[in-house]
Amino acid sequence: MPADQSHLHAMQKNPTLGHKRLAVAPMMEWTDRHCRSFHRQLSKQAVLYTEMVTTGALLHGDVPRHLDYSSEQHPVVLQLGGSEPADLAKAAALASQWGYDEIDLNCGCPSERVQRGAFGACLMAEPQLVADCVRAMRAACDLPISVKHRLGLDHMDASLHQKDYQFALDFMMAVADAGAHQVTIHARNAILKGLSPKENRSKPPLHYAVAAQLRLDLQKQFPNVAVLLNGGLENNDQIAGHWHDFDGFMVGRAAYHFPAMLLGWDDLLETNGEAAGYLFSESEWHRVQIGLVHQVWRWFDECQSKGKLFYIGAFTRHILGLAHGRAGSRYWRQRLSDHHALAKVQSKAAIADFFLEASLELGDWAAFEMDTASAENS
Repeated sequence: MPADQSHLHAMQKNPTLGHKRLAVAPMMEWTDRHCRSFHRQLSKQAVLYTEMVTTGALLHGDVPRHLDYSSEQHPVVLQLGGSEPADLAKAAALASQWGYDEIDLNCGCPSERVQRGAFGACLMAEPQLVADCVRAMRAACDLPISVKHRLGLDHMDASLHQKDYQFALDFMMAVADAGAHQVTIHARNAILKGLSPKENRSKPPLHYAVAAQLRLDLQKQFPNVAVLLNGGLENNDQIAGHWHDFDGFMVGRAAYHFPAMLLGWDDLLETNGEAAGYLFSESEWHRVQIGLVHQVWRWFDECQSKGKLFYIGAFTRHILGLAHGRAGSRYWRQRLSDHHALAKVQSKAAIADFFLEASLELGDWAAFEMDTASAENS
């Protein structure tokens, strides 16, 4: 669905620097098109990332299955996995054709499966190859190019050893010199052997101060390259506490499991980090639920028009954390996860009823009203 690209201009003129960026991290099997549509209901300004898509999947697979999305998701970034400049250039051209706002290259994933494909975190050991990849993508399209990476590899310690610090800085300098407009530092090492991807997200220690110093040193030479912080960010207060040390923040699992935090992101951006709190009020719950019904209606229409199977559970699995901490949230989650009930939802009326009945598990206050005529106009 190549989209109208008028939204691109602001990002291309000033992609990040001067304007903080709050982003939901790319997460395999989580940040699919339905997840991103849900997150857009919560924040107008959050930058949304796809799951990582490999160049092989795009060049030899089903392109629409990997790249299709709905227009309300903008700004949306395609994250690519690959290490062959020519292949990444072709994938970048496809991203441009499909109307993505930006391309991000994955140099942070430590999984052995990704390593076997010769991309992800292991690419940090080959900064010139990554630089060639960035140049190839820039030559193939007009989209901004960013790189997501780790602080270092294996048992390096950039907080103690200058050579390990220089390893990270040299990598950042190489991709910046190649034309990347942004780097996102996951502020812990990637252990390439001996730790699972899950363990790699928690066991290596975080070094926010080192990441902040890397930003300062990078911007001495490349003042227009933005540096985002990723890793271990769990709430908006934590983001606000580091607000002036980085050009933006990328949140992964906390944003997925406790998505209500995104309700505070627009205010956080508009107040330059001052308004870290948010109020998930009754009226806000109603607004979000009505928005979700409309999104699922549009997806239902798409499935009908294309002869595709519709299963509302593909959407509801992403919103299970929305009622976290509220009385009745356990029963709400159970209703959203009841596969037998989910399979029976096969009309627009049934979609609206399903969301309403699920909300009532939280109490009468959560009931919302749909405009009966809106189903036809959605």
